[in-house]
Amino acid sequence: MTEPTTALQEQVAALGPFFTFETHAAGSELVSPWRKLSEVARDESGVLEERVASVRAALAAGGGRPAEAVELRVAASVAHLGLVARVVSPMLGLAALHRLPSRPPTLDGLRWHSGLGGAFALSLPRETVAAVAANDTVATDDAGSVAGAGAAGALLAGPVRDLVDAVAAFSVSRRILWGNVASAVNGATAGIVSAAPALARPARTAALLMLRRPQLRDAHTLDPRNGRFRRRSCCLIYRAAPDAAGAVCGDCVLVRR
Repeated sequence: MTEPTTALQEQVAALGPFFTFETHAAGSELVSPWRKLSEVARDESGVLEERVASVRAALAAGGGRPAEAVELRVAASVAHLGLVARVVSPMLGLAALHRLPSRPPTLDGLRWHSGLGGAFALSLPRETVAAVAANDTVATDDAGSVAGAGAAGALLAGPVRDLVDAVAAFSVSRRILWGNVASAVNGATAGIVSAAPALARPARTAALLMLRRPQLRDAHTLDPRNGRFRRRSCCLIYRAAPDAAGAVCGDCVLVRR
């Protein structure tokens, strides 16, 4: 018989590569190539600088230019969007399938091994997933519930804020960074709905729990007529193209209505 934790892990993984995760026992010894995701938020580690530099080189190569031709803050914003999307997606996947973790893992509790060109490998504490599987969490059937809002707030105030603070050091506006978070939430929700239409309602409810929190409330707009999402900032990726004339994302504030 499949363990409840493993079964839930497989269900979330079926939603797409950004939702896939491994598990580890909290506080267990690190085994190569796994590293603590908190490395990206520590100035002395140099991990975030390396990742931003790699993203900068990749963006520049796409336009046939040297890395120096892409602004550092542009690469930092794009790197941040990828990092936060990878952290948020499994949480929303768990919420859509079951419930939102009431005690989300910290960056120190999350593990990863880096990679570009897609979703990097991510591992969640087994205890977090087990709590969700055991119903020892906050239900997301009421987007206005105090408990549900608290669970969403804990995620935003914990690992998500830590990533915002770390990347802000690259002279990226916090308005842009919180816009990246809102975009990641919306993108993950769209991914869930596309992969599993039956989960549309719980996925959107879980997303609202996050989007209505103070950190994200002013980072986006939702059209009441059709629910269309639009962020109120730009991730800056268009500036990576020659003459800063690249395309913008579909949810960007720069998209003409």
